[in-house]
Amino acid sequence: MKRFAFSPLLILLSAVSLLGQQKTVTIATVNNPAMIELKKLSPKFESANPDIKLNWVVVEENILRQRVTTDVSTGSGQFDLVFVGLYETPIFAKRGWLKEITNIPADYDIDDVFKSIRDGLSYNGKLYALPFYGESSMLMYRKDLFDAKGIKMPDQPTYDDIKKWADALTDKGAGVYGITLRGKPGWGENMAYVDTLINTFGGTWFDEKWHPTIDTPEWKKAITFYVDLMKADGPPGASSNGFNENLTLFASGKAAMWIDATSGGGPLYDRSQSQVADKVAFANSPTAVTPNGSHWLWSWVFAIPQKAKQPAAAQKFAEWATSKEYIKLAA
Repeated sequence: MKRFAFSPLLILLSAVSLLGQQKTVTIATVNNPAMIELKKLSPKFESANPDIKLNWVVVEENILRQRVTTDVSTGSGQFDLVFVGLYETPIFAKRGWLKEITNIPADYDIDDVFKSIRDGLSYNGKLYALPFYGESSMLMYRKDLFDAKGIKMPDQPTYDDIKKWADALTDKGAGVYGITLRGKPGWGENMAYVDTLINTFGGTWFDEKWHPTIDTPEWKKAITFYVDLMKADGPPGASSNGFNENLTLFASGKAAMWIDATSGGGPLYDRSQSQVADKVAFANSPTAVTPNGSHWLWSWVFAIPQKAKQPAAAQKFAEWATSKEYIKLAA
């Protein structure tokens, strides 16, 4: 009896058949380090799910928000999975722009996600996104530079402290700046930080009758502090710096302090990315007249547009990318 052998033609036809059955999931994401790492690790998902092909659209934050908002609001169906946040999710869900997340596997353990995050990703008690990561904001600083100046970090630094320390630590001749902060325009760029500054200086966007309050003394004091601090102790070109640019500045040893997302901690401790991995320390976000709102709560999340072409495959990848198993893989 002759042994059966696959012919090259049969193998080719099988490959063509598989490709014909593949579902392409187009993902719109921001170019933050954690998302770049996800893209690098995603072939492991594709290997385990050969019927799904991932198509990545990776852009900077302001462009992402524009493209995603346009896609979901017009129902163009360009994306199957989009990165949005705690702010947009319930707004988009209320307008019927997102698909509800249902039939989550029991071993995913959705109750293990912080309730504040789950609630923020829900509308009318229904879940509309899965969180990739959550973050707040904090003060990151160079403990070696602080020690050299005899500066001791208190349990709760104030913005008066920040100004005093930034003045003392700035050494422009050596290319070291006392502080670096977001200056790139955008509500998810510089305003993410400036909002917290306004809050802790006692300001608000509106009063209780919805009258704008951006012309109040509290606003003027906060914005003046921000501008003057960056002019005196910040790097040149600060108006072009967002999260990624400031991460690079701090990681390369060019800044003594940085107030930004807690998600910056991972890259700064990574010796392959950070020149200050053994010199960085962390503290609470500074306060001024009130601790209320002196730091933020944010989460980058996966949501499925209502007009996504491959919603089931998109949810399958979102579940994998936000699972306990992925956390272990990335770590």
